[in-house]
Amino acid sequence: DGDYGTVLNRFLIQAAIGYPLTVHGTGGQTRAFIHIRDSVRCIELALNSPPAKGDRVEIFNQMTETHRVRDLAEMVAGLTDAKVAYLPNPRKEAPENDLIVENAKFLALGLEPTTLQAGLLDEVVEIARKYKHRIDRSRVPAVSGWTRELSASVERDPEGKRLKSVS
Repeated sequence: DGDYGTVLNRFLIQAAIGYPLTVHGTGGQTRAFIHIRDSVRCIELALNSPPAKGDRVEIFNQMTETHRVRDLAEMVAGLTDAKVAYLPNPRKEAPENDLIVENAKFLALGLEPTTLQAGLLDEVVEIARKYKHRIDRSRVPAVSGWTRELSASVERDPEGKRLKSVS
């Protein structure tokens, strides 16, 4: 849904039903992505390569790529002919961020990432189109007023009730 759904899912559903892709704020927030198959493969690789007794703890970043929200919107729009709409950001977050992560450890263990550009995006766009008849169009846009300034323009919360207060 528009309030709590992941950005990629939201864009795919919006494109499938002909709704503009909603980028909140500048769209400069960087997000990490991983296909569920790659996520499972990462767990398998980690389990099959345990640390030796007494080794230091190692951190493995379970992701395969990062994209800024506005760039992801343009990718989806390019595949679907959807329009991109820039809206006020309902969240209190930095307008831009640089999420810096790397997955060299999983790559060294044999992970062969599935990326959006290498066909994954085409696959999920087709799935979204196939099931668009199941989408409740009223749940697509973000309707929560997460800040005092935005609450005045919000007509209802995702559950259809009038907002009582905004923190």
